[in-house]
Amino acid sequence: MRIGLLTQWYDPEPGPAALPGALARGLAERGHQVEVLTGFPNYPDGQLAPGYRIRARQVEVDGGVRVTRVALYPSHDASPVRRLANYGSFAMSAAMLGIPGAFRRLDALWVNYSPVSLALPMLAQRALRRTPALVHVLDLWPDTLTATGFGGGDGLAGRSALRVADAACRAMYRYAERVAYISPGVGAVLAERGVPADRLAYAPMWADEALFAPRPAPYPRPYDLPEDHVVLVYAGTLGRAQGLDGLIRACAAVTDLPMTCLIAGSGVEEERLRELAVGAGAANVRFLGRLPASEMTGLMAAADASYVSLNDDPLAAITMPSKVQAILASGRALVASVPGDAAQVVGDSGAGWVVAPGDVSGLARALREMGACGRGGLEVRGRNARAYYEQHFSRARGIDRIEGLLRAVASEGSR
Repeated sequence: MRIGLLTQWYDPEPGPAALPGALARGLAERGHQVEVLTGFPNYPDGQLAPGYRIRARQVEVDGGVRVTRVALYPSHDASPVRRLANYGSFAMSAAMLGIPGAFRRLDALWVNYSPVSLALPMLAQRALRRTPALVHVLDLWPDTLTATGFGGGDGLAGRSALRVADAACRAMYRYAERVAYISPGVGAVLAERGVPADRLAYAPMWADEALFAPRPAPYPRPYDLPEDHVVLVYAGTLGRAQGLDGLIRACAAVTDLPMTCLIAGSGVEEERLRELAVGAGAANVRFLGRLPASEMTGLMAAADASYVSLNDDPLAAITMPSKVQAILASGRALVASVPGDAAQVVGDSGAGWVVAPGDVSGLARALREMGACGRGGLEVRGRNARAYYEQHFSRARGIDRIEGLLRAVASEGSR
């Protein structure tokens, strides 16, 4: 098949932004002709990746995949105006500079639904070439706006932004042959919003398996970690949606344990969280700042367990953080302060402990139980994690699902 991928996020952007690249190469490895329309890499800090400069249009070939990049305004900070400029500039460039020269003879189009401003280039491709599409809901919009505090439903501007985002979502659902979702709860919400059941499909995403895989613990231990300490790692964004206050307060309640908590990453909440750790007396918490991707494998190998959390927003119950798959793929035990779908996965996997968001005392108890397991006991839970990942979330299984959906989409388009 000739397959197009429409996504604002793409290599060399890290974390969840790297998943479209893995999908593109996976499809190319299976013999498909794959073309990508994306922006210039600037996630997660809004700084243009080394080796790139903004141009109207640039074409690359990567791993047998033809990648067309179009201009955008690079930004990923807390400013609503600058973030909207980032989303809107890519959508306009993709529709006006990308679509006319790309995606000429496609059998099917995969669309990364986040941000929903991609409705504009998706509908441009639909109008120009009637290409059948698979829309993949990786983050549920417009709910994501309110959960992160970005949209701010109060006031005329906030309400207008939510209405525009909702209209874009509904247009994408209407004109897609299939709508895929990554957690069961999202599928239920999409059905409630009028997406026909026969057009919905469950298609969870995988981890970056080059980075996240079982590896032996390094010796000697890095980061000056004591040999007898159980090490809990949080790696990711330090923002509102992660709700990391509870982790710091729980760590402050278990300073008598031989345990160290490493927090790697940055974000709008970083300075406040550092101050909270000092004020709460969480001497067992260490902030590493943002680490390069090359150091992530060593960090995960140094972990005896990893932490994932969400705040108590209603959207959290149907959110599947990409860190869940990353931790399971790494074969590490998992401490999770999450509700809903993510909690179900952690519980079913036998990989660790689940507490409700905001339950600091419950999280402190989980940390004590984790410490009581010791490093040997946590290795057993880590093996459970990897086995569950291979059965449910592996890249091979994920690409199987998406490839099958794209074949169905292409078949319907040909009729």
